[in-house]
Amino acid sequence: MEQNITQLRQEFATKKRELSTLRSKLNQQNKEKEEAYRAIRSSRDKVKARTSQIKTLKEERDQLTKDVRDLKKERNKLNEAVKKESSSKKELDEKKKGLQGKIDSKETPFMLKKQIDQLEVKLETEALQFNKEKEIRKTLHELKSRYKKVAAVEELWKEVKSNTSNLPQARRDAQESHKLVQEKAEQSQKKHEEMLALYKQIKQCRDEEKPNAQKYVELKKVYEATQIELSELQKRVDELSKLFKEDSEQSYKAKAKKKTDEVKEKMKKGKKLSTEDILAFQAIRN
Repeated sequence: MEQNITQLRQEFATKKRELSTLRSKLNQQNKEKEEAYRAIRSSRDKVKARTSQIKTLKEERDQLTKDVRDLKKERNKLNEAVKKESSSKKELDEKKKGLQGKIDSKETPFMLKKQIDQLEVKLETEALQFNKEKEIRKTLHELKSRYKKVAAVEELWKEVKSNTSNLPQARRDAQESHKLVQEKAEQSQKKHEEMLALYKQIKQCRDEEKPNAQKYVELKKVYEATQIELSELQKRVDELSKLFKEDSEQSYKAKAKKKTDEVKEKMKKGKKLSTEDILAFQAIRN
């Protein structure tokens, strides 16, 4: 029996040391497991942040693309206006050249109108001979004919001048619109390239996550296996601890009973009790 108790005590001491070692091992395994998990979380947080950035960039790019489409329509309208203005100017220039060859460039509608008015007044207010009146009427007819041509040229000149003044502004508007289209298109392309770069970073993060995820799974299995081993060892240590506690109590009771019997026997025989007997008896009674 004594040999069995000794073996159990040796086992108890050994198991306690193993328990301490196993707890340290479990703590280290947990630390490594959590480090792998934090690495996974870091990769996923990066993916989440970049996905959010991509969403914002996509909205901005789509809006810029829409702006480019709308601006292109406006630019096309302006280009058509420039083309129309240029064509109109060319036609008017041709008409002007054709009329200018048929009139005196020094004559003006104002000068001719003044001469016409003077002759008409003369015909109405003066008594003229038939031949003189006929001559004046002929001259008047020629002046009116020239007046119409000169007036037409002057009106055409005004039209050309008006057209010429509108054309530069139309061209500037078209050029400005084209420039704006290019700027918006470049901004849209830049947003698109930023998105592609972020997609590449997301792929890198996911590639980095794979080995960490595999490592985490393996570490978790090892950690759980150690937990089970620790739990089983703890049970055995608890069993041995309880056994030794009960053995100690039983041993104490047996010794107490023996001492009590000895003291009682001395008292019956009238023997003198020693100080040790009295203290031991009092301690046992208490």
